[in-house]
Amino acid sequence: MKKFALIGAAGFIAPRHLKAIKETGGDLVAAVDKHDNVGILDSYFPNADFFTEFERFDRHLDKLKRRGDKVDYISICSPNYLHDSHIRFTLRAGAEAICEKPLVLNPWNLDAIEEIEKETGRKVNTILQLRLHPSIIALREKVKASDPNKVYDVKLHYMTSRGHWYQSSWKGDMAKAGGIATNIGIHFFDMLLWIFGGLESVEVTEYSADHASGKLKLKQANVDWFLSINYDHLPADVKAAGKRTFRTLTMEGTEIEFSDGFTDLHTKSYAEILKGNGFGIAEARPSLELVYAIRQQAGARP
Repeated sequence: MKKFALIGAAGFIAPRHLKAIKETGGDLVAAVDKHDNVGILDSYFPNADFFTEFERFDRHLDKLKRRGDKVDYISICSPNYLHDSHIRFTLRAGAEAICEKPLVLNPWNLDAIEEIEKETGRKVNTILQLRLHPSIIALREKVKASDPNKVYDVKLHYMTSRGHWYQSSWKGDMAKAGGIATNIGIHFFDMLLWIFGGLESVEVTEYSADHASGKLKLKQANVDWFLSINYDHLPADVKAAGKRTFRTLTMEGTEIEFSDGFTDLHTKSYAEILKGNGFGIAEARPSLELVYAIRQQAGARP
């Protein structure tokens, strides 16, 4: 049984990681968060040691390591701007890292992490769960089987409304979250690059705290994209149905349905990581370079 620790246990995404650890047969032995609203641990790992001070968490993991009972993986669910530091900590603690996206905020941070991977012999894994979605896999296979010179017209619109709390939290802070394209759009941009190939050009049409839009020219696609956390941007029928999220991906005018099937993608990601098939720095780099280019063009720097 693999032993896990988790950084950021009180965060929004932590329950998906807890569920994935449980469902892949792992054991969470320690968790840390400066906030103590972590009753969710009782649903998965009630015996996990919990710390609100990182220094005590560090000391505890070191104690386990010295007695020959070190953790195998540390799952990182902390705010985006802390990922870099927590990845470094994980590798130097002798564990493999499983880090939520975005892996880091700036592409050059990846180079330093690669060096630490080499020094420690440990790997950084990131969660790029849309690469494991059956509909997305099928679409990629369809594109790969088509004329390699074919350039598709693609439209991606993703709206996931957030309340007033969002802008008051770290997620609304450009320096800590990286802005809407980085925090909300990163996994969709990774998906597009994975399906349609490398970036050739990017154009930003709008960029604000609550929405952004633009165009991408990829190897096999011209993409019109729109991201929003503003409830007013939702289609009327979506609002009427009482929903707060809307996503649509169309290729050549045909909608690609991938609204369902999201609930177990973190578990699938963990299963692949445990088999040695996790997505690492090389896979994360293209989308990080893309969102960095979007920020630069928009004049929005973290």
